[in-house]
Amino acid sequence: MLEFILFDLDNTLYPRSCGLFDHIDNLINRYLEEEVKIPADEVDARRRAYLEAHGTTLNGLIRHHQVDPHDYLRFVHDVPLGDYLTPDADLKTMLAELPEKKYIFSNASNEHCQKVLDFLGLQDCFTAIYDINYFNFRPKPEIAVYQELLDDIGARAEAGVMIDDMAVNLKPANDLGMATILFDPTDGLLSKSKTALKLKSLADLPQLLDGLRDGR
Repeated sequence: MLEFILFDLDNTLYPRSCGLFDHIDNLINRYLEEEVKIPADEVDARRRAYLEAHGTTLNGLIRHHQVDPHDYLRFVHDVPLGDYLTPDADLKTMLAELPEKKYIFSNASNEHCQKVLDFLGLQDCFTAIYDINYFNFRPKPEIAVYQELLDDIGARAEAGVMIDDMAVNLKPANDLGMATILFDPTDGLLSKSKTALKLKSLADLPQLLDGLRDGR
């Protein structure tokens, strides 16, 4: 029986195609160039290296450049949400009707998560937000943070499902025993998951969850 659902935020509760995360991505590049003084032609390679070695660009910047994580998160999340997002009453209704407890599990800041949820009108749909600050800037896919989240909500992994747009973030959840759903896997690299179910639209989530509840 399912008891809880973990939702990623960015590129999951809103479509990747809206362009919001592209704006955040550009701000990350600007931060590396303007604040950390990394040459523009080295930014992409440095970000890839930090992502592979430390899970997020932020963690690489903390370890190698001693950046203030709060300053970084304020900078990269300073986004005009109205330029990209539209409140979705149907999504709110669908989430509200799901019987399981719902949580946000994101590598973004709590402030960013709250702003996005408020703009979309979804703030009342979730029991709690587990953000990068909550885990002292340790990110998904570090498996220890998944277990800490489970301990905090007092649930068994086998009673839950996690939804994320990145397969690498779903692997620890699957290893612990959760069902996993890969959202909008349009990129070939992101869709390489042998264990996760695939979901193209959140409108189809209730039907997919019905199958999990029934053991199909």
